[in-house]
Amino acid sequence: MSPKQTWAIMTGPPLDQTQQMEHIVTKILVVDDHAVVRQGVKQILNEQFQGAVIGEARNAEEMIDRIRKFTWDIVVLDVGMPGKSGLDALKDLKQVCPKLPVLVLSAYPEDQLARRMLKAGASGYLTKDSAPNELVQALKKILGGGKFVSASMAELLVANLNEEVGRPLHELLSDREYQVMCLIAVGKSLKEIADDLCVGISTVNTYRARILEKMQFKNNTELTHYAIENRLVNRLVS
Repeated sequence: MSPKQTWAIMTGPPLDQTQQMEHIVTKILVVDDHAVVRQGVKQILNEQFQGAVIGEARNAEEMIDRIRKFTWDIVVLDVGMPGKSGLDALKDLKQVCPKLPVLVLSAYPEDQLARRMLKAGASGYLTKDSAPNELVQALKKILGGGKFVSASMAELLVANLNEEVGRPLHELLSDREYQVMCLIAVGKSLKEIADDLCVGISTVNTYRARILEKMQFKNNTELTHYAIENRLVNRLVS
């Protein structure tokens, strides 16, 4: 038997492009503070991405550590983790690994937070009450180099495209101002907010002043009332 024939037996016939894709190991990092959610997502992914390497992280700090140590194809990121907000976690991730795609998986509706996450670099946004097949569809589309939003979110984006008049007041706020507004609305003191965000009380006071000015509110009571009316309470807040 010639060396060439021996090599052919050892390696088998050459794989076509589809077969080669099937043999590529997909590496997915699931970031969520709830073990039950992580296990549920992993179960869905193991069924649909056979042979995939699926890692876990409980918070933003663990996520960054995993990203620094290992190479991933995509991150599935929860928004409502304790400690650093999902929005800040996403921004930190993009600083460490700008090209790593992220699918945001959130318990909160799309109408308020999705646009901010997409602007911050997320490749897709999906709510946790979505069907499992939609999660798989979103991951496959993003892994293929695309972006994913649900049909309802696409309608919202189209409706708001270049539409400045009639925009909600909170959309005038920067991401940090929006976060401070939500923290004020759930009753946190300036000191508590400063501790949560790792900034000084004077900085929080400055953000508060900007928020009241931009939204034309006189005090925290009016701000809180607005947040409740517009279903903003608990967003970006653990």
